[in-house]
Amino acid sequence: MASKITMDIPPFQATSLEAVAAKCARVAATFRTHRTKDLEWRKLQLRKLYWATVDYTPQLAEALRRDMNKSLFESLLGEIDFVKNDCLFLLSQLDKLAADERMKSPDVPLSYAAAGLRVRKEPLGAVLIIGAYNYPLNLLVCPLVGAIAAGCTAVVKPSEVSPNVAMVVQQMIEERLDNDAFQVVNGAVPETTALLDFRDQGELGQIDGEERGWGKIFYTGSRQVARIVAAKAAATLTPVTLELGGRNPAFVTDKAKIDLAARRLLWGKTMGAGQVCMSANYIMVQRNIVDEFVQSLKTAHQATFPNGAKNSELVHIVNARHFARLKKMLEDTKGRIVLGGEMDEETLFMEPTAVLVDSLDDALIQQESFGPIFSILPVDNLPSAIHIANQVDPTPLALYSFGSKEENAQVLREVNSGGASLNDAYMHGSSNSVTFGGVGHSGTGAYRGRASFDTFTHRRTVAETPTWMEGLLRVRYMPYDWKQRRFIEFLDPKPDFDRTGRVSKGLFYWLQVVFGLGSQSTRGNVDVSSFLQHLILPLNPVSLMAVGLDPNPVENGYM
Repeated sequence: MASKITMDIPPFQATSLEAVAAKCARVAATFRTHRTKDLEWRKLQLRKLYWATVDYTPQLAEALRRDMNKSLFESLLGEIDFVKNDCLFLLSQLDKLAADERMKSPDVPLSYAAAGLRVRKEPLGAVLIIGAYNYPLNLLVCPLVGAIAAGCTAVVKPSEVSPNVAMVVQQMIEERLDNDAFQVVNGAVPETTALLDFRDQGELGQIDGEERGWGKIFYTGSRQVARIVAAKAAATLTPVTLELGGRNPAFVTDKAKIDLAARRLLWGKTMGAGQVCMSANYIMVQRNIVDEFVQSLKTAHQATFPNGAKNSELVHIVNARHFARLKKMLEDTKGRIVLGGEMDEETLFMEPTAVLVDSLDDALIQQESFGPIFSILPVDNLPSAIHIANQVDPTPLALYSFGSKEENAQVLREVNSGGASLNDAYMHGSSNSVTFGGVGHSGTGAYRGRASFDTFTHRRTVAETPTWMEGLLRVRYMPYDWKQRRFIEFLDPKPDFDRTGRVSKGLFYWLQVVFGLGSQSTRGNVDVSSFLQHLILPLNPVSLMAVGLDPNPVENGYM
C-alpha cells in the first residue's frame, strides 16, 4: 500500500560534503556485490519507480508550478508521462535487451563460427547523472530509468535552479528505491564538484597509482559546464554522455505551407517558454514570403493566446538571472520586434517574441536564446540558408525544415544536427522510446528507449572455444607452418574491385547475379558472399585431402 503523500515541499537543502562522499561510496560498494545484475531486481526497482512517480504526481506538479509556473497539462505531457512511459517501455523490453546476442554472419565468418562468439550486456558500474533545470524531472529521472534497466547503481544530482523539484525527487527516490543502490545529492557548485571528484577506492585502494571514478557520467546542460564535466571525467578515463544544446536553425522556403510552419514553430517557442534544448534559435525565411510568414505568426499567436499570453498557461522564465540574460539579448539586437515583446520582471513572465534581423552578427543569431525569443532572418534561397546555418553552428542539437520534399532532403544532406524534424517542431524528440542525442558541440552519446539501456551498458564480446577445435587451430601455434598460412589466404574474402576502385565483374560477381544472391540472403541473416568465399568449411588441409580437394591451391597454381 502506498504511503501517504503530503503537499508539503521542504525548503531546499544542500547535501553536506561529508554525506556526498558517503553516498558515492555506498552506491559504488553496492555495485560490487553484483546483485544489481539480477534482472528481477532491476524490474522491481523500475516498478517501484513507476508507482512512485504516480503517487508523487501531485507534489511533482506543485513543485513544477512553483519553480517555473509550469501548468499541470505541461507537467504531465513533458515531464511525468515521460518517466512513467520510460519505465513501462524498458520493463517490456528488458528481457530481450539484456539477453546475450549470438554473433552470426556477416560479423563472424564461417571459419570462426564454432568459436561461440556472443555479446554479453554488462552494466557500466556506479554512474553519476546530473540533471537540468528546464525539465528537472524528465532530464534527471529518465536517464536513471536507463541506468536501472542496465543494472547500474547511481547517484543523481537534480538542478538547484529548480529547487522544489529537487527536494521532491530526493524524497521520492529515497523513500521508494533501494537506497544502497540509488542516492540523491542536492546542492550547487561545491556539491557537483565533489561528485565529479569522487574516486572509488574499492577494497584495495589504488593499484599502480590508477584512480577509478564513475562507471559513467551522464550530464544534461550547457556547453560551458559540459567542458568542465568532460575534463573531470578524463582524469579517470570515465566515459560521458553529454546532452547539450545549440543554435538550432529552422528553414522556411516559399514551397512550404507557410501558415502551418508558423503555427508549429511558434508552438516550439511556447512549449516550456522556449526553455528547451531543441528550441529553434533562428528561422531563415525565403525573402519573398517574409511578410506572409510574419502575418501567419501573428495569426498563430492569437489562436494560441486568445486572452493574451500573460493570461495563459505559458511557463515563466526559471529565475531572475536568466530573465535578465534574455532581456539583454532583446536590448542588444539591432532587429525589429514583429511579434510579442511583453514581459514582467517581477513574475518572470516573457511573451514569445519574434525579431526580424538582417545580419549574422546580431546577438539573437550569435547566442543561444534558450527562451521564448527568436529571430527571423530573410534569405535569398535555400543554398544561402544552408551556408549560413553551417557558419553559425555546424553541429546544432536540432534543425527544422519546412519546404518541398526535395528541399527538406537537401537540408538533411547538407546540414548536420543531433536530430531533425521536417515540416514540424520537436517531433523527433517527442516520443520517449525514440533515440535522442547530440553531435559535436551539441553533445555526445544518446538515450531514450533502447538507447537508454545501451548508454549505460558495455557490450562485452565473449568467445567460448570448444576443446575439439584444437586440431583446426594449428595455424596459430609456433613453429609456424606456411602451408597453413597459404590455406588461410585461400579462405580469406577476396575483393570484387580493382586498384582503381572499379567493381570487377569476374566469376564471383556473375555467380551472385545468376543466383540472385546479393550480399545478404532474403531468407535469413546469412552473408552469402562470405558463404561462397568460405564454401570449403574445414580449416585443416588434411580434411581437404580427405574429400579430394587440393590443400595448397596457391602453391599449385589454382589461385
